Order: sequence, then C-alpha cells, then structure tokens
Amino acid sequence: MHRSLLCGLALILFSQPCFAGARHFGYLYEAPTTPPGIFELENYATERFGERGFDQSDFRHELEFGITDRLQASIYFANWSYVRKGHKSGTRYDSASLETIYNFSNPAGDPIGISLYQELSTGRRVIESETKLIAQKNFGPLILAYNFTVEAEWDGEGLREHAGELQQAFGASYELAPRVSVGAEMLYEIVLPDWQCTKSANNFFVGPNFSYRGDRWFATVTALAQVTDTANEPDYQVRLIFGVAL
Repeated sequence: MHRSLLCGLALILFSQPCFAGARHFGYLYEAPTTPPGIFELENYATERFGERGFDQSDFRHELEFGITDRLQASIYFANWSYVRKGHKSGTRYDSASLETIYNFSNPAGDPIGISLYQELSTGRRVIESETKLIAQKNFGPLILAYNFTVEAEWDGEGLREHAGELQQAFGASYELAPRVSVGAEMLYEIVLPDWQCTKSANNFFVGPNFSYRGDRWFATVTALAQVTDTANEPDYQVRLIFGVAL
C-alpha cells in the first residue's frame, strides 16, 4: 500500500502535462511572452524580515494577457503592503501599474532569448518607472536568466522628491521533471537617492528557488538572504508567486 501511495505521488509530481506559462524564478523575468488570447492571473506575496523579525509584507495582483506572438501586457490592480513599525501595524495602498513585455528572440531556438520590459506605476503622490532588459538561454532542462533594471521614482508633495535604482539579477533553474524545478537567484542593487552616487547604497541578496507546475496553475517560491550589511534593507525576504490560467 505504501509503495502504491509513493508511486501515485510520483506520478502527480513528475508526469505531464503541466502549466506552460509558469515562472521558474521569483525575482527575475523570463524572455518568453504569453501567447495571444491567453489570460493569466498572478498573485505576489513578499515577506521581509529584519533584525527584529517580520517587518513588512508586499502584495501585487496581476492580470496578464497575450496580444501578439511577441507582445504581452499586464495590469496590476493593486500594489499594497502590510507594515509593522514598533507596536503599530496596518495596511497601506501603494499604487496600480501597467506593464508591457516585447520579445525579440527565443531562448530555446535562438542563440539567446531577449525581451524588453516597461512598467509604469502611479499612486497617491507617487509615480514610478521600471525598465528591464531580459536575457535567457535554455540548455535542455537548465534555464539561465539575467535581468538588468533601471528604476526611477518621483514622490512627495508636487512629486519633488526623486530617486533611482539600478539592479542586476541572475538566476539558474533546473527542471528535475516537467512539473518540478529547483535553482538559485542573485540580486544586486545600487540605490541612488536623488540620483546621486555619493549617497548610493549597495545591496546583494542570494538564495534558492523552487517551482511547481500544475495543469492550469503554478507556484514559485524564492528565499533571499542579504549578504551585505545595509541597515534599512531586509536581512531576509521570501517571495511566493501563485499563477492561474484563466
């Protein structure tokens, strides 16, 4: 009986078919885009932990849809957070976003897969722009991905305050089976208050990832630890992405 249960579990975990639009990484985007006419709902939850334990939870809710073979668009209906400061805690609405990704080449058939990503967010007294170069190469079950990101933010009264951030992220994911992948991710950030290098801070995070793909859904988890010693950045952060094909 125990052997039968183990065999049944193995068939569930490792058999085909599985959700083709699943993401293998928590903090990186992959080059392929959603096929035209396909809709997906993705929910993000990011838990951040500092020296005193839990600090903040960030949530995003994305409706993603394919427009052409190379172009996809997304709407983030609400970017919001649950924040704890001292003995006080509460929820905070941040912004809503529009996102587009255009794919130039395929990571499986071409020498390298390349896509360009643009996101615009707006909220109460805040405007954000995020531009991302996505590169990916597949070597059979091994997926390698690289993202270079430029972020700009304007906030405060009259949007007078501004800041920037440069990011480089690298990830590897190995498909143990059609439904299961494991790997690792690295994230390097250069924070530029007022876009001034003299005030910059450098942050480096690294950690493992795990992805499971069902027939019409997927779940991806990435846990990152801060290698640098930046006081106002989380020591640890964990991100879960849960996606469903509509």
